[in-house]
Amino acid sequence: MNGQRLQQLRLARNLSLEDLAVQLGGIITKQAISKYEHGKANPTPTVLAKLGNVLGVNASYFFTEPSIRVEFIACRQSGVLPMREVERLASEIEYELENRVEIMELLGKVGGIRIPIQTFPVRSMDDAEKAAESLRSSWELGLEPIANVTETLESNYICVVNVETDNDFDGVSAKVYDQENNLKTVALVTRCNVDTVRQRLNLTHELGHLVMKVSKNLDEEDAAFRFGKAFLAPARRIFEDVGKRRALIQLQELLLLKKRYGLSIQALLRRLFELKIITELYCREWNSTINKLGWKKHEPEDWDTEKSYWLEKHILRLFAEGIIDQNAVKRIIQCDVEFDLPASVIQRRQFLKLPLEKRRQVLAEQAARVAKRYEEAKEDFGGGDIVE
Repeated sequence: MNGQRLQQLRLARNLSLEDLAVQLGGIITKQAISKYEHGKANPTPTVLAKLGNVLGVNASYFFTEPSIRVEFIACRQSGVLPMREVERLASEIEYELENRVEIMELLGKVGGIRIPIQTFPVRSMDDAEKAAESLRSSWELGLEPIANVTETLESNYICVVNVETDNDFDGVSAKVYDQENNLKTVALVTRCNVDTVRQRLNLTHELGHLVMKVSKNLDEEDAAFRFGKAFLAPARRIFEDVGKRRALIQLQELLLLKKRYGLSIQALLRRLFELKIITELYCREWNSTINKLGWKKHEPEDWDTEKSYWLEKHILRLFAEGIIDQNAVKRIIQCDVEFDLPASVIQRRQFLKLPLEKRRQVLAEQAARVAKRYEEAKEDFGGGDIVE
């Protein structure tokens, strides 16, 4: 048994040793589970089957080796996460990404990454702006605002993973390799239950970490945020909508711009200041107003929540096409799904499971029946007069 597999899955399911022991019905202790995870003991077949049922996998899963290696590039935390939470998050992300790579390989999508990883040299904030423009151009996004950041990233083979954790975690970017060190995909990870406009900027900020190679004399976080805002609100389009210089901007206009670009009012004001449309003093005055209104954390008129449906969509497609079975569906999307398959599909899948010689025999018998019916049909229609 591979104890690392058990530990990774337990942490990914957010279970402590004691939690798992309780869910197993007390048939073993948490000390026994710890021994399994550290390779000091092996569970009996009965315990192994129970572990699989509780954790939502086949028992055979615990004997497999991890197929990927995750390299985290940048992690943003507003506070200090406990070590146990850091380990849990890493396990959850690695488990999720291994599932994604498995599905991508079945779809033939691995190797199609359209992202220049850390290849844009950034020595100034203007370079961060240019990097955003270049990536939008290579992805053929034009200058219009991006309606759904998550879908845009996933359509370019970037995994978007949302995790449930406390407010001290903001996001992380990562590269995913196979065991031969071949790059398989990249990932952007953000926290669930975040305002959509903030999540959009979090994602594009992490995207900046992925594509830029920031000079040491520049603050990498500032450069990544500059990239993120430029990616969501290109300078040329902002100038067309707002103008080159403004001494006054009304709240109603800012709310309209928020709807258009999917950026918070605070991020928009910062963007206008960066582009020298408004002065630093005017930006500070607006920020003071935002504080007085209590909008620092929760602004009015949020966007509809962006969710990732990539995994569920493609795994259900693969099941419908007979490429994966129902156990794989349950393991990856962690829910029971009722499948009402047509009789023809069930019969076809049963046929494909037969040994080769048996399939040939069945096909030969079917061919003989079809030939007999054809000869009978010829006799039925062969004796009558031809009427023109």
